[in-house]
Amino acid sequence: MNTHHVPGSDLAVAARTVRTWLDEADRVLVTAGSGLSAAAGYDYGNQERLKELFPALHRMGLRSRYIVGVHLPPALWWGYWAVHIDDIRYTPGPNPLYQRLRALVSDKEHWVMTSNVDTLFARNGFDPQRIFTPQGDYGRYQCTSPCLRTTWDSHPLVERLLAAYDPATGAITDPAALPRCPNCGEDVEINVRIGPQFVDEPYLPAGNRLQEWLNSADNGTRLLILEFGAGFNTPGVIRTPGEHLTRHLPGARLVRVNPSHSQIPADLRDQALPVPFSTDRVLDALDGCGPNAVGAPSAR
Repeated sequence: MNTHHVPGSDLAVAARTVRTWLDEADRVLVTAGSGLSAAAGYDYGNQERLKELFPALHRMGLRSRYIVGVHLPPALWWGYWAVHIDDIRYTPGPNPLYQRLRALVSDKEHWVMTSNVDTLFARNGFDPQRIFTPQGDYGRYQCTSPCLRTTWDSHPLVERLLAAYDPATGAITDPAALPRCPNCGEDVEINVRIGPQFVDEPYLPAGNRLQEWLNSADNGTRLLILEFGAGFNTPGVIRTPGEHLTRHLPGARLVRVNPSHSQIPADLRDQALPVPFSTDRVLDALDGCGPNAVGAPSAR
C-alpha cells in the first residue's frame, strides 16, 4: 500500500498544525494502541520491569509480557496473570500522561476508542460512558467455553491469587486458589480478545453509542481523530478504522502520533498528519501553541 511519510518532520511545525486542527474541530475522537500505555510507563517489552516483577519466569527465558502462545502449567500461568493484572490494571493513583491527554481535549466533545485493556483512560478522568474498548478489560474474566455470555469482576480473583503467590517460584502455591468458572466450574480466562471464545457483550453498548455519535454528525461537523501509539499488532482495531473514518466522513482529519509507525496512506495526505514523535514530546510541544495549551489538569 502506498503511504505518505514526512521524513525528519519538524516537531514544532507539527505541533502548530495539531493545535490549529484541534482548535478548528467540533468533535474529537481519541484513539490509542499499546504504544500509548508504553509511553505512560506500562511497556510490555520492558525487560528490566519484567525481571523485577517475574524473576522466576525471567530465569525460565521469558523476555516479554506478550505471552499468548506460551504454554505454562496453571500454577505459573495464574501467578503471571495475578501479578501482571495487579500491576497494569489495579495500580492506584493518576497517570500524568493520560491526564495531560484529558486536559488536551477537555473543552471538546469527545470519545475514546482504544485497543488497550488497562482502563487507563477511565482511571484518569475520561468519561467511562464514552470509551469503547473492543479488545476487553483486565478487570473482567470469563469462562473459556464460554458456558455463559457473561463476565465477572477479576479483582477478587487477583487478590485471592496474590495471597497464594510465591515470588521465588512464580507459582500459585494453593491449588484451591486457582480460578474456576462460577457457573459451570470449568476453566476461565481473562476477558480479552485472544480467540473466538471472547465474550464481547459487555463492550457492544459502548460501540453502538460511539457509532451513533459518529452517525449524528452532519456534513458540516469537523471531526479530528487523534491517534496515539497504534502500530501493526492489531491494525484492524485502531489504525484501519481511523483511516476509514477520515476517508468517509466529510471534514474529518487524522493525526497519527507514533515514533515508529506514523506513516499514512497516500490518498489521505491532505487530511492526515504523520507525527513521528512520542506522545510526551508532542504534548510538550503543544504546551506553547496557543491559549489552550496543555498544562497540568486541574484538581478534581
